[in-house]
This record gives sequence, C-alpha cells and structure tokens, in this order.
Amino acid sequence: MTTPPGARGTARPATYDPHPATGKTPLVLSGATVILPTGTVKDGRVIIDGTRITGSAPENAEILDVQDHYLVPGFVDLHNHGGGGASFTSGTPDDVLKGIRTHRTHGTTTLVASTVTGDMDFLAQRAGLLSELAEQGDIAGIHFEGPFISPCRKGAHSEELLRDPDPAEVRKLIDAARGHARMVTLATELPGGLDSVRLLAEHGVIAAIGHTDATYEQTAEAIDAGATVATHLFNAMPPLGHRTPGPIAALLEDERITVELINDGTHLHPAALQLAFHHARAHRVAFITDAMDAAGFGDGRYLLGPLEVEVSEGVARLVEGGSIAGSTLTLDRAFKRAVTVDRLPVEDVVAALSANPARLLGLDDRIGSLEPGKDADLVLLDHQFDLKGVMRRGEWVVDPQLG
Repeated sequence: MTTPPGARGTARPATYDPHPATGKTPLVLSGATVILPTGTVKDGRVIIDGTRITGSAPENAEILDVQDHYLVPGFVDLHNHGGGGASFTSGTPDDVLKGIRTHRTHGTTTLVASTVTGDMDFLAQRAGLLSELAEQGDIAGIHFEGPFISPCRKGAHSEELLRDPDPAEVRKLIDAARGHARMVTLATELPGGLDSVRLLAEHGVIAAIGHTDATYEQTAEAIDAGATVATHLFNAMPPLGHRTPGPIAALLEDERITVELINDGTHLHPAALQLAFHHARAHRVAFITDAMDAAGFGDGRYLLGPLEVEVSEGVARLVEGGSIAGSTLTLDRAFKRAVTVDRLPVEDVVAALSANPARLLGLDDRIGSLEPGKDADLVLLDHQFDLKGVMRRGEWVVDPQLG
C-alpha cells in the first residue's frame, strides 16, 4: 500500500519468493508522490503482490525506486470508439484488441467499448462480439451511442439510421450484450425516451443524455426518470442560454449527474472546462476520450460507422459537412493538459480519470484507486506529467522508464 517507506534503496536480494498463484515476485514501488483517495502522500510506496495491491511488503520483495515520479491509479475510459488504427464499431475481435492495447499503453487500464449509430441488427451483432471480449476481461462493457439520438444534434452519426428510443428496441440491445451493456446514450426528449430511461435504470444500465435537443425542463424530467450521465457535455446539445438554459444547466446543477468531458483542446474551450468543474465539482466529472481509430495512430482517412472521416493535425472531422467526429485523444494527454494547461489540482484530475468513472461503472471495489485489495492498475508519471510506466493487474504494459 502507500506508506512512508522508511529505509529505501535499489538493492535487491538474490532470491525472491514468488506469489503462489501467479509466480510473480512481490514488488514495492518506493519513493513516489502517491495520489490516494484520502490525499497526496510524498515519498510513499505502493506494494504489489500478484495481481493486487497489498498492505504490507514481504521482507524479500523486490524494490523499485521511483523517486521524483507520481503514482496514480490506472485510467478508466467510459466512452471510446477505437484506437491504433482499429475500430470498436466495425473491426474484428483482433482489431478491437489492437485498439485496447493502444489505449493501455497510454494509461487506460479499464475501457468501455462504444458503438456508433447503425442498423439494429448490426448493432446487436456487434454487441455479441464485444460481449465475448467483456467476458474475457478485455473490456469493462459496451456503450451504445445511438441510434436513439436527435437528428438535430446527430454530430458524426448517420441521419438515415437514427430512430426514436422505442423501449422494445433498447431492450433488444441490452439482451444482445448478454449482461455487458454498461451505458446507452439517447435523446430523452424523443418519443419513448423517458420510458427507455426507466427501462435502462431497471436493468442496471446507465442512461446517458446526449446528442439531444432537449429543453431544461425535459432534461430535468429525464434525470428524475433515472438518467445519470451527460454524454460529452456541451457537445451535441443546445448551448447554454440565459433565457433558455437548455440541457447544460440542468445537467450541471443536478448532483445525480456525472458529466463526461473531452479535454483535448478541440471539443472544449478551457473556460467551459472550468465552468463544468466549478458547478459539478471534481466528484461529478469523468474525463473521456471519445476516441476513434486514429487515436495513437495518425492523420489520414477513416470510417466511423458508415461515415468517412478526415483526420488532420490530430483533429477528426467528417469529410461531408465538417462536424467533429470523435477525437484522437488518449487519457494520458487529457491528464497532462488538465494539470498543465487548465491548472486543475492533480487530485481532482485523478478523480475524473479513475475514481469517478470506476464508481459510475460499479467497479470501485476493484479499480479506481490505489488501495489494498484492489487490482494493481497504476500509471507512473514524471514531474512534467509525461507517462513513464503502466501496470495492469500486476503486469507492466509499459515498462518503467526511469532514466
């Protein structure tokens, strides 16, 4: 766990006793600034035994000196469509795994795979494929973004495939996901919207308000019906007005709502980000990527569902119409920007990247913070907040770079 290390050094014993289940040597990461739910510990340590964080170190544990670094929990991404040139919305299982691996190298140790608007039969088929990866533990579940969204705020979704949120069709997607549907984004003002929110809440699936043209009053009604997330707040919804406040005001003011924010410098002006943190506070913000195939890969032309996307200088836009089409963001970049550009406290950024989304997913007993008994998911950052190491379930995904 994270306690002052006492005597600390890099000397290692000649032999180690491996963990009986994993065959792995216990490891002490010593000397870092450690971000905990209770605060920041300087010159602290995190102890890993097998796949878990533990509270005490065996005498013969390996010691790795990570002075002048930060140790933070692995990042949790609620909303991600792909990366590394691979799509979660249309790729093969190997493609999906490639995208997952890409984001893991950027600190995302837990990821929810998001789809985009498509034919219902196709979405049900994708749900079946993605549910297999969820059963293997590769993803934390499935997020259906569309087709139950407003044509007025469709963004990078095919208008021809949009439909009203009929609860029977929403239920079809839930069933196709075989217990792994985590979230559905929908425009709750559409016919069937409130009944669909209630259906999702009854089945333990997050109802997220997004791609919506709702009024303030309609949004408040959807929250009362059971909606708990704002899909990429500010984007794909009416702007905040002083006479017609729209959904943004309702979503920011209600303690039951967690707001997603895409902190890439394109989707949000820094003042909008600060506004969200001021009103929602750190405990109701979740940084997401909304990433598409180009994340961690490069500029070029891609497909997002049936729509063609041009990525130039890291910004993804539809070839036809020019709407922003997801992002090329990775969560390590979101972290650094939040601390160095937006000047947010490190503790608040950690909450938005780890603890809050883990709690929203109901996984905070296993992930989201550096505490004994939880999965050994962590990110090592230097004091410029550049990523230097990633561990997932006790295995280094990115070996520590301590030069």
